[in-house]
Amino acid sequence: MNNYKITGMIPARMGSKRIIKKNVRYLGDKPLIQYAIDLALGNESFDSVWVNTENDTLGEIAQRLGAQFHKRPDELANDSATNREFVNEFLLKHDCDYVVMVNTTSPLLRSETIEGFINYIKKNNFDTVLSVIKEQAEIFFEDKPLTFSLKEKINSQLLPPICKVVWSLTAWRREHFLSMQARGENPVFGGKLGLYSIPKDESCDLDSEEDWRIAEGTLRARHELHQSKRYFE
Repeated sequence: MNNYKITGMIPARMGSKRIIKKNVRYLGDKPLIQYAIDLALGNESFDSVWVNTENDTLGEIAQRLGAQFHKRPDELANDSATNREFVNEFLLKHDCDYVVMVNTTSPLLRSETIEGFINYIKKNNFDTVLSVIKEQAEIFFEDKPLTFSLKEKINSQLLPPICKVVWSLTAWRREHFLSMQARGENPVFGGKLGLYSIPKDESCDLDSEEDWRIAEGTLRARHELHQSKRYFE
């Protein structure tokens, strides 16, 4: 297994519009941003964990919780800023072999999933690793079937799986990302690409109030399951 230097980076803005100030809003018993920080700090493979934000309040929260504060420029804090831009700015200032982006909008991730993701990086030689969920379903693009034939109906478990990118966890090799960016190429999907499948119940991406309710329900169900297991032990 490769002994890479891996840095954890948690992107967080204060100016979210679809869910107002979602990173400091409480989900269950703690603010949303704390889920990603706790998850990253709980993994010993990271040489350091940084919250990448323009906001001093978020930076102070990150430091109180044990992470470090990388203050991104204000021009990379608006809705039009892309992960290509703020990841590039971060990598120019931090030395590592890989950066792993842990999204605050994925609070349902479990520790064993991020451990498996990092081991996948260490065992391979990818330039980019994307987290995905695999689904077997009848999929259309516009009016054309992609994964099945209209001439027959077969059970979904026999269909070829599709991989949906969920952005819960993403890794980039620093050297390759920066070199592609310098050439004016898009490094987000660049180089040798690895796809790491995560459980579907961990892939919820909090972009709307509906997503928030789904996450609340899942966390509540996990807590009740944990309590019932303790009761029957």
